[in-house]
Amino acid sequence: MKIKLLMAGLLGLVSATTFAQKGELNTAKSEYNNYEGLRGSKATLAVAAKSLETAKTSIDKAAANEKTAALPQTFALKGAIYAALAVQDTVAATSLPLFNTADESLKKAKELDTKGENKDLINNAYLNMAQYQLTKGVAEYSAGKYDLAYHSFDYYRTVLPEDTNAIYYTGLAAANSKNYPAAITNYNKLLTTKYSKNAGVYMDLSSLYLATKDTTNALKTVSDGIVKYPANTDLRKREIEISLQTGKEKEVAQKIQTALAADPKNKTLYYYAGLTYSQTAESIIKEQGKAKDAAAKNALQQQKVENYTKAADMYKKALEIDPNYFEANLNLGYVILNPAIDAYNAANKLPANKQKEYDAAINKANAQFDLAKPYLLKAVELNPKSIDALTNLRTYYLGKKDTVNAEATKKKIDALAAQPQQ
Repeated sequence: MKIKLLMAGLLGLVSATTFAQKGELNTAKSEYNNYEGLRGSKATLAVAAKSLETAKTSIDKAAANEKTAALPQTFALKGAIYAALAVQDTVAATSLPLFNTADESLKKAKELDTKGENKDLINNAYLNMAQYQLTKGVAEYSAGKYDLAYHSFDYYRTVLPEDTNAIYYTGLAAANSKNYPAAITNYNKLLTTKYSKNAGVYMDLSSLYLATKDTTNALKTVSDGIVKYPANTDLRKREIEISLQTGKEKEVAQKIQTALAADPKNKTLYYYAGLTYSQTAESIIKEQGKAKDAAAKNALQQQKVENYTKAADMYKKALEIDPNYFEANLNLGYVILNPAIDAYNAANKLPANKQKEYDAAINKANAQFDLAKPYLLKAVELNPKSIDALTNLRTYYLGKKDTVNAEATKKKIDALAAQPQQ
């Protein structure tokens, strides 16, 4: 009988000791739950903070006790509590050690929690970890520390791999730190989501490919973007630019003509067709500067004029559909103006004893200048704050030797240029 009583006493002692050992763990859990329930209201923030501090005290004791130190729940709670403390602490010097402790604890919790009993606690703790890294990354990015920001945002992204903001911030920071492979990976991932600003992502991604001299993927990216956003002007322009850089202007022109065959009343497509020919002409100007003999220069000049003429035809078709199409008026005025400038400059290079030829050349230039005038004026009327439109109009006045209007237009340009950029 005495033996039985002694055994019963020992069992009671073991139970009491075990309860005492788990008491700190239970307190940590209870106080952390209190914190979670109270932190959402300003009126209870002070009480919530007190609960969190109590939870920290208890979890530190539980983590130091050999009976509870290795429990998955201990690591999970410690990670959750320290993550919450890190988010609350706005001083980097003191918050980072809290974050690091939380990170180590949560890694261990995931390793030990094979039954998933603390899964929700761990997951919720990682949300705080992500918030901490997001806040940290924003501060680093604002300070121009793009590489540090990339690593912070990337942690945020690993916690929330499908969060579009997480993917975008990570890609943006990577791009600014010139970590192009990481930026390209994240932007490509973003394009598989329903991110609301994916039209801009296609543009950014094409720029990243161009930065790595990968014109093939740059062109493919903008072409894919145009399929999804056919009305996006920036993507269309970028496709034309890259096509010209890679000698594929014929291909892009054909694509636009095919699109026009299916949609002949689309003013924007006519504008893009005009833009293709315009930019082809502009690229020829660069070649003219490299040409060494007169025959080559004349041949290039003819090609340039032909492309400007084709561009003018396309812009005119766009204006037949919409006479108030600003961009078409602006560009049409310019492509008509350019041959007038060439004729004007050629006339002024003639020797003094060529007065008859000079007069004929000036008359030809004036006639060409006058053809551009209606479109130049219309562009300014449609957008009086466009420096491009005013600059083209001033060029017209200079060509016509109308110094009064040229000077008045210059004052408008200078006033606009002096205004703060929006």
